[in-house]
Amino acid sequence: MWRWATPAAQDVLATRNLGSILRHYRLQNSLTQTELGQQLGYEKTYISLLETGRRTIDDVNALRQIAGTLRLPPHTLGVTDAGDTDVAAMLQFGHSTIHLADISRQSGLASAAIDELWPLVARLEARVEDGHSEREVLELLAKARTSLGVALGHILPEERMATAARWTGKAVHLTKHLDDPSTHTTALRMHGNELRKAGLLNAAVDRLQHAVEIATTAEQRAAAIPLLARAAGECGSGELFDQAFRDAQALLDKGVAHTSLFNPYSLHEIRLRGLVATGRVQQAIKLLDGSPAPGVRVTPQWAVISHVTAGRVLLLAGDRTSSAERFCRAIEEASGHRLPHQLQRVLRDAAGLPDVRDKAAGALALLREQMAV
Repeated sequence: MWRWATPAAQDVLATRNLGSILRHYRLQNSLTQTELGQQLGYEKTYISLLETGRRTIDDVNALRQIAGTLRLPPHTLGVTDAGDTDVAAMLQFGHSTIHLADISRQSGLASAAIDELWPLVARLEARVEDGHSEREVLELLAKARTSLGVALGHILPEERMATAARWTGKAVHLTKHLDDPSTHTTALRMHGNELRKAGLLNAAVDRLQHAVEIATTAEQRAAAIPLLARAAGECGSGELFDQAFRDAQALLDKGVAHTSLFNPYSLHEIRLRGLVATGRVQQAIKLLDGSPAPGVRVTPQWAVISHVTAGRVLLLAGDRTSSAERFCRAIEEASGHRLPHQLQRVLRDAAGLPDVRDKAAGALALLREQMAV
């Protein structure tokens, strides 16, 4: 279902043309017309006629059946969905959907999170496009877009991270009009991080600095500053990285509540990576053995990130055996949780370890095949 969130898919859905939608779905899922026909209960020749526009379907029940098979909201095929008009129920269950999707993502099930979020986003955007712009709907849409973008950022390879950033960017565009600094700083923070992963480092730093500036609580600052430190480090800005890290440490010292991102364990990984990125390899090597034990539950993604960073620092220190062990752990866990961009990090950072790189390349190829990305 997450494939419907791509820009190309959105352009196709905007046409509400059944033939175009069927063809897009078939090609994205590598189906023949015969195979698609078997899914929908039609002959190959009828699928061909629908795709070329020589036949149309007007029967509402048939369109609902097609929408269900393609996992699309019925309105995208021109069918009025009674659920779309039940705004109260949509709002009530929408917040629960986002909350549960975030839990799934943090548990290493980003694909499941996307499957939950995409229908909600589609329904909300359809309502807004139809001219209904209740504040509650807009706020929920902003949160859903943010959550969808972050979940996409977990499962997409690096060359497609712009798709994740696009969704978080749409959330930022919306939240800046809602006069709610809390919601806006969250969207900015998530958008900045997805921009960083997409390689748009200057834009990432800009968004993350803005998120820090408008944060109204220490907790909001604590959520944004570590991400700013990561982006600053990848930019090679040692001064900004050091300042961000000092600010994060000051918040730790003040007793700001720990989260999966803001805690000594995660900040240690961020510091290691930032020191290497800003040319201070020897400092990183000295700090490697001082990694604190996780004080909170570490998400699967953070565990993989830590393995990759440690593997890189160990390699720079000349400990090829320990480095290979950490990289291999990262490959195994990244494969299990479907994190292609972490496998790509291993390919970059394990230079000089051909066996590790071969293992990472094989795992990435298999994951691409499984996920068709």
